[in-house]
Amino acid sequence: MVAPAIAVPEPRLRVAFVVPLQGPTGIYGPSCLACGQLATEQLNAHDGIAGREVELVIVDAGRQPEVVAAEVDALVTSGAVDAVAGWHISAVRQAITRRIGGRVVYAYAAMHEGRDDTPGVFMLGERPINQLLPAAHWMREELGVRRWAVVGNDYVFPRVTGTTARLALRDTASQVVSETYVPLGTRDFDGVLESLRGAEADGVVMLLMGQDAVHFNRQFARRGLDDRLARLSPAVEENTLLGGGVDAHRDLYAAAAYFDGLDTVESHALAADYHRRFGPWAPALNAVGESCYEAIWFLGRLGRRCGGVGMDAIAAFGSGTFYDGPRGLMRLDGNLLDQDVYLARADGLQFRVEEQIARTS
Repeated sequence: MVAPAIAVPEPRLRVAFVVPLQGPTGIYGPSCLACGQLATEQLNAHDGIAGREVELVIVDAGRQPEVVAAEVDALVTSGAVDAVAGWHISAVRQAITRRIGGRVVYAYAAMHEGRDDTPGVFMLGERPINQLLPAAHWMREELGVRRWAVVGNDYVFPRVTGTTARLALRDTASQVVSETYVPLGTRDFDGVLESLRGAEADGVVMLLMGQDAVHFNRQFARRGLDDRLARLSPAVEENTLLGGGVDAHRDLYAAAAYFDGLDTVESHALAADYHRRFGPWAPALNAVGESCYEAIWFLGRLGRRCGGVGMDAIAAFGSGTFYDGPRGLMRLDGNLLDQDVYLARADGLQFRVEEQIARTS
């Protein structure tokens, strides 16, 4: 007699969820964890990813890039994870891709400086062409801000974005008049602020992350620089406003694909699910956390379209694919995401959306 075959369920699909839990960007961590958990629970309430239950393996992205990359490499090499996703700075992304590039799919959630053609990498965040540059154009036309001083952290995203802004604005009615970069983790901005006092600038492009932006905004306001200099950031979100306090954000603008309270059907649906799951005292719902939600759901869409998230399978997920999410309609352009982007003004501890500055095409 032949024993009947016993169906063995597929193992869980484990995702290295790389988000900051310490350091200057650790301020984003609770929102990232909550949004990643919500996305995972929603996927698992249906068929997971390609029929496999999803499990997040948390990796702290707030450490030195090579330390983070070594942990991710060990997880991938041992077969402990099947994919990588999350929000972290570009320096961490570059260290990870040097280690694991082309071996597993990598859903990078953060805003970024431009292309990364490493096989398997999907760049899901905003980029200067649909975020910083149209925001600077709007602020010139609406507020008369023409001359920009760039202040950023000293790593790849701020430096490349600052250079992109300088070159892109050079032959327009706007210009970048100065660029200053400080180490990640800077707390004292006295020297930077003193140079801004004498600068021939109308506004500041802030390319500072997390707690660094909190310190900068507090000190900027205390010196009274908000009387004459507007601020524009692609990275300031609701946690940063909470950290800075109500008096630190006059004439502060942020450009992002998502804000808490964005008045769209898709955004309202996410907010309702989020607060139903985590309650009124949940971590702030914001662009950084929402991008992590997007990244996990993106893996789910890959699995549904391709039958899995292995490197061989994902070739079927071609450029030009459209899909919906909390940000609205999005389109994959190569490995980049084309999406709607909004400009919002800080109003106390929340943002008020002023204008949609980029649209999915």
